[in-house]
Amino acid sequence: MTVARVLTLFPKESDPPVPIADAADSSSSRGRSVAIVKAASTALAKGESAAIASIDEPLVVRARTGDAAAFRLLFERHSPGVRRYLGDLLRDEAAADDATQETFVRAYDRLLSLRETGRVQTWLFGIARNVFLEQWRARKEERRALPEGEGESEELALVDSAPTPDAVLLGQEAERVLTEALSYVGEPRKSALLLRLDHGLAYEDIAEIMGWSVAKVKNEIHRARLQLRAQLARYLGGAS
Repeated sequence: MTVARVLTLFPKESDPPVPIADAADSSSSRGRSVAIVKAASTALAKGESAAIASIDEPLVVRARTGDAAAFRLLFERHSPGVRRYLGDLLRDEAAADDATQETFVRAYDRLLSLRETGRVQTWLFGIARNVFLEQWRARKEERRALPEGEGESEELALVDSAPTPDAVLLGQEAERVLTEALSYVGEPRKSALLLRLDHGLAYEDIAEIMGWSVAKVKNEIHRARLQLRAQLARYLGGAS
C-alpha cells in the first residue's frame, strides 16, 4: 500500500465531516478511524489530492471538531516523511506501509490528546516510533520461535532488501551501501540519527519523541554518526 493508497482513508474538502468518537464510544471508534483511514488513497492516485496547508495548527483545530477533510490535509503534509522514516527502520515495504496506516489511525483517534497543536510532526513521529517498536518486538518474538538458523537468514534478508525509492536520487549502489551501513547502527540510536539527519528535527523534538534528555540525544547521535562513518569508510575503502 503506497501513500497514494492510504490517502483514500480521508475525504476531500467537499466531503461531509466525520465526527471523532467520544471516549465512551471507544468500542466503535477504531472501526470508524480505520474506515476513515480507508477513504483517502484513491483520490491522490487519480491526481485529486487537496493542496497541503503551510500551517498545521488551524487544520488540527478543524480536525478536532470532526472535520476529516482537515485531517486528510495533515495526512498529505506529513505521511511522506513518516513513511520514509518507518521504511528506513523496518526495511520492509509492506510492513512500512501498514505501520504508516496504523500511525495515522492512532493519530486520528488521539487528536484530542495533542497538547501543542503547532507540533504535529514531533507528535506523529512519536506515534510512528511506538508502532515501529511494536512491530520490531513482534519480529524478534517470531524469530525466537523459528528453528535455529532461520532467524539469521531473515535478518540477512532485511539487510539486503531492495533499496527504497530514494535510491533513484542517490544511485542504487550508494543507497545499498548506506542502507547496509545503517544496519550496523543499532536501535534506538538509529532512530535518533534518522530523525536528525533525514528529517531535520531539532534535538529538543527528538528528545521528546525518544523520551530522552537533550544531552543524551546529542550524545547518541554523535555516537551513531561515528558508527556510520566507520562503516561507510570500510565499504568505500574496500571499493577503492
